[in-house]
Amino acid sequence: VQLQASGGGLVQAGGSLRLSCAASRRPFGRYTMGWFRQAPGKEREFVAAVKWSSGFSYYADSVKGRFTISRDNAKNTVSLQMNSLKPEDTAVYYCAAGSPMEAMMKLVSEYDYWGQGTLVTVSS
Repeated sequence: VQLQASGGGLVQAGGSLRLSCAASRRPFGRYTMGWFRQAPGKEREFVAAVKWSSGFSYYADSVKGRFTISRDNAKNTVSLQMNSLKPEDTAVYYCAAGSPMEAMMKLVSEYDYWGQGTLVTVSS
């Protein structure tokens, strides 16, 4: 499975961006899809995830109320709508896929497949 993330760019604080993640083939029905981010000098951290089969989604506290994760069955993509962006949201954003678990999946180690990352830069 190959994941391709896109949609990053430069935006001013308070602005919006929409990231997309497409799969090379149709595996999404069996996976939980997640978004992570990694800022310079920091570890990769959980942002949001959605369980494909049920649509159940959850978020890191730092983005709750500002970011929305969604899936599109027809297009086989998962998106991350990011609103009210802050300079501290600046990072490389990665999409990932992992076999679904009962608990919420917020650890890097719980995901099996990763996209190449897309850079989001928020200027103050």
